[in-house]
Amino acid sequence: MKAGCGFPQMLDVALLAEQPFELLILLVFGHFLADFPLQSDRMAVEKCPGKDAVLDWRWWLAAHSATHGLVVSLLTGVPFVGLAEMIFHAAIDYGKCRFRYSLAADQLMHVVCKVVWVLVLTKWL
Repeated sequence: MKAGCGFPQMLDVALLAEQPFELLILLVFGHFLADFPLQSDRMAVEKCPGKDAVLDWRWWLAAHSATHGLVVSLLTGVPFVGLAEMIFHAAIDYGKCRFRYSLAADQLMHVVCKVVWVLVLTKWL
């Protein structure tokens, strides 16, 4: 699959192949942007089953995960990687709600996903 697919991207495709560590840094920065300032307090609470009051928790979780998917799509130029990010981010956050693992464990799992995306993208190019 060709990186970009006509999707707007913020990075030169050559960066993916030649500077994967820089891409990883940008993906991690994007993660923290989407996970903290772009996630409201209400969303952080109500994305968990049983804690939803205003809107069903599934909508909160989908919206939050879609924000992450969009960030990854824009940074990589590959919408399918953004979709994978959305799915995995939702699964990790659902697991955090259900199994109550620590914030550190949650963030580590998200960063591992970013490492996987970089490895997948550099192999694709």
